[in-house]
Amino acid sequence: MTHKEIEDYILSFPNSWLDFPFGEGTSVYKIGHTETGGGKMFALIADNTNPLRVSLKCDPLLAEKLREDYETVLPGYHLNKKHWNTIICTGQVPDDELKSLVSISYNLVNAD
Repeated sequence: MTHKEIEDYILSFPNSWLDFPFGEGTSVYKIGHTETGGGKMFALIADNTNPLRVSLKCDPLLAEKLREDYETVLPGYHLNKKHWNTIICTGQVPDDELKSLVSISYNLVNAD
């Protein structure tokens, strides 16, 4: 998936929006109110990376399983490594599974 494709999918979730709290270069996707500048992040994309790197919140047991199954799924870069994975989008993780992981991340954060 391209940056635009994954971003369009992420932003298709209700109340999701794009923020840059870490400055240009890291797209942060949040759930919540944009007026207050708050919200909870559920996805991050390292802009201008090739291959694309997407970080998503994940259930700890699933996170470990994904890391065992795919060499392109790593503990979350600069994130809580128990609850976040960074996926290097080389095609090893199929697009449908990547979309499923975005949905899982959104639901985990939305439930908090």
